[in-house]
Formats: sequence, C-alpha cells, structure tokens
Amino acid sequence: MIRRALAQCTVSDLERAEKWYTALFGRGPDTRPMPGLLEWHLGDTFGLQVWSEPDRAGRSTVVLDETDLDAAAAHATKAGAAHDGPQPGGGARILPLTDPDGNRVVFTGK
Repeated sequence: MIRRALAQCTVSDLERAEKWYTALFGRGPDTRPMPGLLEWHLGDTFGLQVWSEPDRAGRSTVVLDETDLDAAAAHATKAGAAHDGPQPGGGARILPLTDPDGNRVVFTGK
C-alpha cells in the first residue's frame, strides 16, 4: 500500500536551490537523506524532494494545493520569487512560480 508521495524537482546547483526553496517554504529542508538530495516534508503524507541532477535540471513541475493563495502570493513576493499573482486556472486559481533552474512550482487554491 502506498502511504506517502514525494514530488521532485531536479536542479543544477543544490546550494542555490536550497536557498530558493527555503525562502519559499519559510524553513530549511527537513532531511538530507543522501548527498545531493534535500527533502521538505510539507504534510504527513506528502513532500518535495530537490535533487541535484544537472543534466535533467529545470524540467520538473510540482503542483501544491494551498489553503490561502493570496497569502501564498504575498509570501512568494516577500521571499523574492517573481510572479504575476494568482490567476484563473484548473477550475480554481493558480500561482505559477519558477525556481532558478526553470522548474515550475504551481500553487493552486481559492
């Protein structure tokens, strides 16, 4: 039985990515399971891995359901993540962000 899901973004510079995702999530990674891998446990059964794999960097998309999209947009701005604000998408609203490698991190919510 599957009990947990971890999305993954591949990056070229783990130190730069750690700074960006730490600012975005408001805290550092929860674990460093092995060299080149960072994990944020965003809930009991889900999270995000940031993996150093330069040849595949920038080709990931992660969608995160957010309870307060306007607050997420304000936090993203404060964290230095450029965006155009929440916009219609997927039957709700989305807040698309791009990490320094070009990976898409899309918050969705109301």
